[in-house]
Amino acid sequence: MLRSERLLLRDFRDDDYDAVHAYATDLDVVRYMTWGPNSEAETRDFLKRAQSNTELDPRVEFELAVIREDKEELIGGIGLHVEGSKAMLGYCYSRSAWGQGYATEAGRVLMDFGFRSLGLHRIWACCDPENAGSIRVLQKLGMKQEGHLKHDCQIRGEWRDNLLFGILEDDWELAIRSEFGFTSHARGE
Repeated sequence: MLRSERLLLRDFRDDDYDAVHAYATDLDVVRYMTWGPNSEAETRDFLKRAQSNTELDPRVEFELAVIREDKEELIGGIGLHVEGSKAMLGYCYSRSAWGQGYATEAGRVLMDFGFRSLGLHRIWACCDPENAGSIRVLQKLGMKQEGHLKHDCQIRGEWRDNLLFGILEDDWELAIRSEFGFTSHARGE
């Protein structure tokens, strides 16, 4: 488990189904995702995969539920998918959580965990050029746009572009000290 000021990041559990399925079936939420809207079976499969990843040794898939601690409410999910010394960051949040800084807060905690605890060299993420909210989150995380990938993925039968963002470990250390004023608020348990 990881904690920030307002959030708890923990492994998904079976009893998270209702909350996950609610945002995974919302077309506004999954508009820019390569998956969804989910069927009941797809949400159950996701939870099963996320839980089985906890047993990997070494663990290379960190799919975590994002819990708003004051309400004990699951508001989304965030993941770090490790491949060697690099990892891809991904996230998805319920509409009720948008615009409140939760994605940035959870991203900082998970990226700090990746760089400091997992010893990663680089973390990267992609997002649709039309997804202004996600672009802002990645920029607030200190990531820089590194590329524009044309027709990189299909979303519901339509070819879509992706913007590639990334940050190196050294740049993260500089960002958390200066730009963010952030000093490893992640508390593992």
